[in-house]
Amino acid sequence: MTPKSSQKSVPDSGEERAEREFLGQPRGLLTLSGLEVWERFSFLGMQAILVLFFSASEADNGLGMEPGAAASVAAGYSTLVYLLSVAGGWIADRMLGSYRSVLYGGVLIACGHYAMAVPHPASTWIGLGLISAGTGMLKPNVAAMVGKLYTATDERRDAGFSLYYMSINIGAFFGPIITGLLGEDINWHWGFSAAAVGMTFGLIQYVAGRRNLAGRKAAAEYALPPAAMRRAVWLIAGGIVVAAALCVLLAWLGALSLAGFVDALTYVAMAAPLAYFTVIWRSPRVNREERGRLRPFLVLWLASVAFNFVLFQSYTVLVLLTNEHVNTSVFGYHVPSSWISSALGAVSVLSAPFIAGTWQRMGTRQPHASNKLALGVLLGGLGFFVLVPALLGTSGEAWQLSLVWVVLAVLFIGVGDVLLESTGMSATTKLAPAAFSSQGLALWFLSLALATGIQAQTVKFYGQINDALYFTLNGAVAVVVALCVFAAAPWLRRTMHPVR
Repeated sequence: MTPKSSQKSVPDSGEERAEREFLGQPRGLLTLSGLEVWERFSFLGMQAILVLFFSASEADNGLGMEPGAAASVAAGYSTLVYLLSVAGGWIADRMLGSYRSVLYGGVLIACGHYAMAVPHPASTWIGLGLISAGTGMLKPNVAAMVGKLYTATDERRDAGFSLYYMSINIGAFFGPIITGLLGEDINWHWGFSAAAVGMTFGLIQYVAGRRNLAGRKAAAEYALPPAAMRRAVWLIAGGIVVAAALCVLLAWLGALSLAGFVDALTYVAMAAPLAYFTVIWRSPRVNREERGRLRPFLVLWLASVAFNFVLFQSYTVLVLLTNEHVNTSVFGYHVPSSWISSALGAVSVLSAPFIAGTWQRMGTRQPHASNKLALGVLLGGLGFFVLVPALLGTSGEAWQLSLVWVVLAVLFIGVGDVLLESTGMSATTKLAPAAFSSQGLALWFLSLALATGIQAQTVKFYGQINDALYFTLNGAVAVVVALCVFAAAPWLRRTMHPVR
């Protein structure tokens, strides 16, 4: 039986700690997991139909983009979301604190989805902008708050993050089902409305359960001095206004296209991680021991880039492949193509409790975090590889693929997703310097930004080259990186203390 002292959550600068438990975990995990259920319901529910909305003809109430261009723009949107997580992490660490950053971020997300429910092109782009900013505020800080529920040596930590990630995928499962039915069968904007309602529910339960949360302070733990705080507020507000005005002006002059904007996001996604690693490495707030842990963290970070490069194509290329070439008739019922995203969530939901339970039963005998993560990356690459035999020899536009192959690909990718993300987020909360606790998670999410930024360029080749070659090349990226991480495991075990 676990000693009572190990069951307590981390003290938060004198705040009373949450003692009640949820499935053997701190009670606050239930509140944060509940928020993520609804945030992922709205985010991934909308994302599941976004590429279809972009590629649908104007007669079908879509935007009439070519499939490759639609996938690229959808990937660019995801890139923007995860790039803004850096700003969200910084705002939490230096200005608002985790609790309020998550709350305000959730409000922005809900407003964005309500804007997208309005059937007008301008509302679509305004909505996507609000969702990007809100998700950047919310996503890294929720994960950081989960980390604050545990001590660094609490053996329940990885299991807790697996349960947390399971809740994410409950939303990921139901979101595309609801939005897919409404969006594909009725109207795209009905699907976006469902996402708005879901995020509203998430905010209500987050506020209602706030008493169970660690990190529920009125101010940031490493807040800026008052004068610097005022300057930061004005700089942020001014920067938003200037950026928006510049985009509008360039678009009006014909100098800014969607393709150009997506390309610019890719360049920023490449530069931002390098700049941010440098900032943290050189910060006087980071001591020598914390700086040493940044080296193995970089390896895990690059592995996350490789896996998410594959994963996020499940919401673009895999949906388009299913929509164009897969017979989705099941017992006479035509399954919406967007439900492929729900299948990914279902696999994660079903596998997460098994994985969490396995780690909890194994205790100190469980595999090292680096091996768990490498296995996840390997499964992601194999998820694309399993499609290749069925795609060999296909050509033209009339060929059909069995749904079984897509389901098999989703099975590999979904299990890999749980292994990588739950392990990666747990390790990040332990490897990140104390002064960069929320920003450490933001840096982790920059791996997703880089992955989607690269994807925004590579998906342009979908439909331009042979499908078998496309999935082989993309899957090979993840497989090669996974083998490299396995090879580096002895060094990672030595340098990742206190991560096990």
